[in-house]
Amino acid sequence: MANGMGSLYIGASGLQNSQSALNTTANNLANADTKGYVRQQVLFADRNYVNFKESAISKQQAGLGLAIADVVHTRDYFLDKYYRTENGRQSFYETNYLAVRDVEDAFQELEGETYQKTLENFWDCFAEFKKGPNTEVYQNLVIQKATIFIERSQAVYQNMKEYQERINIKVKEGIDRINELGHTIQKLNQEIMRIESGGVETAMTLRDERDNALDELSSLAKVDFKEDVNGAVRVRLENVEFLDEIHVFEVEGVKDDITGFITPVWPQLSDRGKDDYVPMFNFTLDISPEFNTDIGTLKALVLSRGDHVGTYRDVTGVPADKYNDGAGMSTMLSAEAELDQMIHEIVTAINDIFSPTTTKSFTGVDGTIYNNVKVWDEEKGCLGKDGEKPGRELFSRRGCERYTAVTATDGETYYVYNEEDSVDNSKLYTLQNLTVNPDLLQLESGLPHLDKTGQPAWDMAKELVDVWDKKQYLVNANDTNPCDFKGYYQRMMDGIGTKGTVYMGLANDLEGEVASIENSRQQVFGVSSDEELQNMIKYQSAYNASSRFINVISEMLEHLITQL
Repeated sequence: MANGMGSLYIGASGLQNSQSALNTTANNLANADTKGYVRQQVLFADRNYVNFKESAISKQQAGLGLAIADVVHTRDYFLDKYYRTENGRQSFYETNYLAVRDVEDAFQELEGETYQKTLENFWDCFAEFKKGPNTEVYQNLVIQKATIFIERSQAVYQNMKEYQERINIKVKEGIDRINELGHTIQKLNQEIMRIESGGVETAMTLRDERDNALDELSSLAKVDFKEDVNGAVRVRLENVEFLDEIHVFEVEGVKDDITGFITPVWPQLSDRGKDDYVPMFNFTLDISPEFNTDIGTLKALVLSRGDHVGTYRDVTGVPADKYNDGAGMSTMLSAEAELDQMIHEIVTAINDIFSPTTTKSFTGVDGTIYNNVKVWDEEKGCLGKDGEKPGRELFSRRGCERYTAVTATDGETYYVYNEEDSVDNSKLYTLQNLTVNPDLLQLESGLPHLDKTGQPAWDMAKELVDVWDKKQYLVNANDTNPCDFKGYYQRMMDGIGTKGTVYMGLANDLEGEVASIENSRQQVFGVSSDEELQNMIKYQSAYNASSRFINVISEMLEHLITQL
């Protein structure tokens, strides 16, 4: 009788465990399309055996049926780590590529006309001016095209500045999202530890949410993670402790008072009182997969934006190593600087023809000694129809005249050139500070076109045409082959395009690699409908078998009782 009743217990355990396995399988099928869901697998184990008698040959035992040993929540640590590294790297290059594409759009979609066409129209106007420098129609054409040229150039430059500002907003959003994910993971750590502290239940749904948060975090910055024995995950961002089971060390955004640009820093490592902040990203290291320094959307945003608005001072005269470690690293900064350098060279070259300078030494009436200073070259210089001296420049700096009149001790007046000053941006011929000479907008015939004899300045007009073909300009410090103005623009755009092609190629290759890794992860923890349906049939059959087993035992017991 005892064995019969024990057999009923075995059958009941089969029913219960098969039902639990069916519930788990149904849960897997219901979440087959849920992002980040990890399939649950039921593992069975024997219950304890009852020993009746020990013998030298074998034990006499009676089993007590089955039990669910565990519901496995399967993940592959190494695949997760590999996925998160490559996911961050793919995000880095894709973000850089998008920045390059926006730079190209700024040049090619300007009010329906490409910037190159504007540049061509500007240099063509000097060929017309050469036909008759004393003709007002041609003078008007030069001033008109110069105005369009500056306006269009400034529009392109402004578009890039505005894109920098949009990137800056994304940087702030990225910092906020990193901190939000940190608190989410820390909160899930606490809940997982509370649930799993008894050693009975596994917080599977919470673990799925935490893994999804870690996946998203890996796209924003370089992530290193490790799970403690208590179930909590520790996370390091960019080789710095970000969160443990108790604390979240938030990333802080420090705003520059001048540019408004936000830089992510580690406040726990910084000295606020001395304004000494430790940046989140170390840009002194080469950007390379070898050093894992090319990971994360946030780093790509900070890098492509740069830390200021670029000018020709970031390129002109800067050694290659300094350029490559500075403006050359940033898509927006290098594009702004190279464009500004081109405009600066064009503007100053044309101004030096319309209003040439020479070197003089003299003493002013106030006793100031002027030694080898640039002054307006009266011998070579040309004048406008009104004969006003000195000859006017075509392009002016806002708030800064080209010359300052100085009377020498000999009574002669010299027009001293106001040199560009890197400390005072108002004295630079930069796109942020350029305008067509306001005097010429009021009096177009004031454009220098008459030589000192009062005849049309044919030599000056020819020089204005020839200046476009002088091969003496370099796009940046890595450029070793001098080019003319016409070649400069093409070479600059080719460089931007090449950079974009490299970023796009790397992003596409990594996208395929990330997809391949994700497929491998899905083979480990993803839900296969076919497999789950097979399991459902298997557990359903096991349930039916246990039911039939109980029926047989019941009939046997009924027979024994009624017959005896």
